[in-house]
Amino acid sequence: MAGALLLLKRRALTAIPVMLIVLVFTFVLMENASGDAVDAYLVSIGGGDAGLRDALRQQYGLDGSILARFWLYITSVLRLDLGWSVSFDRPVLNLILERLPNTLLLMASATTLAFLFGTALGIIAGARPRGLTDRLLSAMSLALYSMPGFWLGLVMAIVFAVQLRWLPTSGIETVASGKSGLPRMLDVTRHLVLPVASLGLIYLALFLRVMRTAMAAIWPLEFVLFAQSKGLSRSRIVIRHVARNAALPLITVLGLQSATMLGGSVVIESVFAIPGFGRLAQEAVSGRDTPLLMGIILVSAVFVILINLAVDLVLSALDPRIGNGGQVG
Repeated sequence: MAGALLLLKRRALTAIPVMLIVLVFTFVLMENASGDAVDAYLVSIGGGDAGLRDALRQQYGLDGSILARFWLYITSVLRLDLGWSVSFDRPVLNLILERLPNTLLLMASATTLAFLFGTALGIIAGARPRGLTDRLLSAMSLALYSMPGFWLGLVMAIVFAVQLRWLPTSGIETVASGKSGLPRMLDVTRHLVLPVASLGLIYLALFLRVMRTAMAAIWPLEFVLFAQSKGLSRSRIVIRHVARNAALPLITVLGLQSATMLGGSVVIESVFAIPGFGRLAQEAVSGRDTPLLMGIILVSAVFVILINLAVDLVLSALDPRIGNGGQVG
């Protein structure tokens, strides 16, 4: 418990400069980008005179100096005010909170699929390294990992949605269906099958390879040889000794891939037209909506920090030396 609290304190202290760096880098990057949301809005309405442009810039706080705008943004973030979206004409935080649950549902489902099946297949492959099953699963994982997510999603949509008509092609649920309770849950599940499979299969291959490699490195160790000399069954050695000790790097990879999966959801949400966090980022970029894009980047950074903190806490529970800074006792 003390080690977990110490780890939590250290991570909280390191998160402050990380968030500050993210804020400064994002603000400077947006400031040096050509055009802004006001320019994009004027183009969308067919243009406007200089007076309208100046009035809009003053309305959205874009007429001040760089330092003044940065200070205004920092103080607003501390009040949990992420600004006003010009393209949607709504508060940025409301937009993010509206879209984020769809992305979290997609990521949680894809992560669960990838982690559980990837771990199970990795244990099967690592149970007999360099065996026939290991070679077949390794070849399959390499093929899956080499496929781009958008290509896999398009192929699955063409086969299962367009040709076979088994599953919906787009969206998170049937529009204006009026469903609630269990029928709505089943409808959402049908819509998520293809996006979850497209996003999860690639990471399934990654977890499979990591688990298999970790198990292959553990087989020659002394405690495994000792367990074999005691006459324990191979299945017991695999589950209780080899796979159990190979799980630590797998959990580490799970945390490191959270940011990558969040980025991958942008592509998958675009392919399947899911109104999620990733698609909102695409709309913010196309609309040059600087406040919305900065809010998305900030929330993404917070999300990644929290995921990695959770992974560190799990690792410290499994190995107390991590929470104690690597010291035993």
